[in-house]
Parts: sequence; C-alpha cells; structure tokens
Amino acid sequence: MASDISLSTLEALEATLLNRSGNVPLHNRFRALFTLKSLKTDQAVEIIGKGFSDESALLKHELAYCLGQTKNLTAVPTLESVLANESEDPMVRHEAAEALGAIASTSSVPILSKYLSDSQRTVRETCEIALARIEWEHSDEGRAHAEASKAAEQAATYTSIDPAPPTSKLLSGAPKPEDASEETIASLRTTLLDASVPLFERYRAMFALRNIGTPAAVDALAAGFSDDSALFKHEIAFVFGQLLSTHSVPALLKVLEDQHESEMVRHEAAEALGGIATPEVLPHLKDWMNREDAPRVVRESCQVAIDMWEYENSDQFQYANGLEGSVAPVGA
Repeated sequence: MASDISLSTLEALEATLLNRSGNVPLHNRFRALFTLKSLKTDQAVEIIGKGFSDESALLKHELAYCLGQTKNLTAVPTLESVLANESEDPMVRHEAAEALGAIASTSSVPILSKYLSDSQRTVRETCEIALARIEWEHSDEGRAHAEASKAAEQAATYTSIDPAPPTSKLLSGAPKPEDASEETIASLRTTLLDASVPLFERYRAMFALRNIGTPAAVDALAAGFSDDSALFKHEIAFVFGQLLSTHSVPALLKVLEDQHESEMVRHEAAEALGGIATPEVLPHLKDWMNREDAPRVVRESCQVAIDMWEYENSDQFQYANGLEGSVAPVGA
C-alpha cells in the first residue's frame, strides 16, 4: 500500500499532522500520525519528524512512539536528537529512548549509555531498558522471537486503535499465553513487584502477564501501580491499553483520578480507558478533558481517548483513517 500513496496524499497527511491550518483537532492529528506510522516509509518518517517542533508534549511523545514502531533506521538520527535535547519534556525524551530500543540499532548504544546518568529518572530507566532491549534483540532468543512475531502478525487481524498488532515496544517474554496457572501468575507477580530485579526482567514479567490476560493476571499487573517508578507504572497502563480487559477499568480510573500521580502515568491510563471504551469511562474522560486544574497532557490525552472511545463504539473500519478524504487536511 505504501508505494501507492500519492505525493498529494502525503502532503495532506503532513498538513493535518502539523496543523498547518491552525484549526485541526488534536485527535485528527493523531489519526494522521497513525496513518503515517502504518506506511513505514522514509517519507513518512521524515514527515513525522517535523512534528517535534510542536508545543504539545503529548503529541511529541506519540511521534517518538510511532517512529519506533516503524522500525525504520532513518528515524534514528531524529530520535537521538530528541533524547539529547535536555530542555525537552522528560516524557518525550523517554519515549525517544524507548523508540531507539524498539528499532534496536547497535549504533544507538553510545547515546543511550550516555544518558544512563541523566538527571531525569524516567530517562535513565528508559535508557537502561533500551540498552537491554538492543542486546536481547541481537541474541539468539531475540532473533527467534522476531521470527515468531512476524509470523503471528501475518496470521492475525486486530481492530483496536492502533492498526498494527499489539506490541510491548520491548518484548513479550515467557511463558506462553496459555500458561495461566495460579502458580505461574503468582511467580510473575513476584518478579513484577520486586524492585531488586532489573527493570528489563520486570518488564518481561509484565508482558507475560499481559499475554495471559486473565482477571488474575490483570490483578497482578494492577498491583504494579504501587511502584515508585513513573516509567514502570506508565508501562502497566500501556499494557492495559493493549489488553483491553474491562477488568482493568477500576484500576485505570483510580490512576486517572489521582492528582498526585505522575502526568505520564495518568495520560497513559486515559488512553487505555479510551481503548477499552466501556460506558462508565466516558464521563470520567469528559470531566478531565474539561478540568482547568488538570495538567495539559492529561486534558489532551482525555480528548484523544474520547475519540478512541467513539471509534470503538462506532462501525468505523479502522482508527488510522487518515487516507480517507486526505486530499485536504482534516479539520481545515
């Protein structure tokens, strides 16, 4: 499909993403972004990279995530520049580091190593995980996992907000989803909550619990919201957004409502709730979107989440529909 995209369509997607008209709603910009992400071409990567001049930390965070998901090596210089910009919002820098880990080029090892001592904890921890991810990616286990994942993607279809199959941004980990015994879940929960275990291994436990997906596994994941790492908690919320289990709604609402919680955790909880899209979450999303005392990233996340909620409760075929009528910028 990507090779069939016309120059005028790319220009329209760019105008929408970058809000050239000045009146494109944020959720429409997100739809254009995810459409570009699905193309994975050098041109799409270049367009996405232009968005880092925006003032919205939420949008820039999502730009970095999408660049990582393209797996396109041409995105590496842009992501490294974002990580190196110490005046940038830590949430954006963290996502740039995580995206570098997702692309897994060994050329990124020096810059990720440099920021292992960054002043921001979320950046330090993300660089630690990204380095471990790159090492794992180039191991025998990582290569075998990549082949298995590629085969699974070709065999599966998904209808959630992101047109790509759910992905941990890191790795799935073991055991396999069908291993849902009480003993396995208890063991994974122990690893998940053990702060003395390297973050990479705790993440593996997190994604294994996601793959199991039972209410007991969801409860084990929700226990991770008691951790003191905002990065760790935000990843749990992200995983709930992949899992789309209604059982996780109470825990996610509690996070969203907690004004003492980190903005990056609350934002991820809001987007997860939008994807799960049960009736009871909509009033909460509307409330926080309109709350003047809410941080901007929380308000904007709720705006995007409401669009996700409406999509999940509609008959639209896919969320990333920026190619539909894209000869003119959406919202222009």
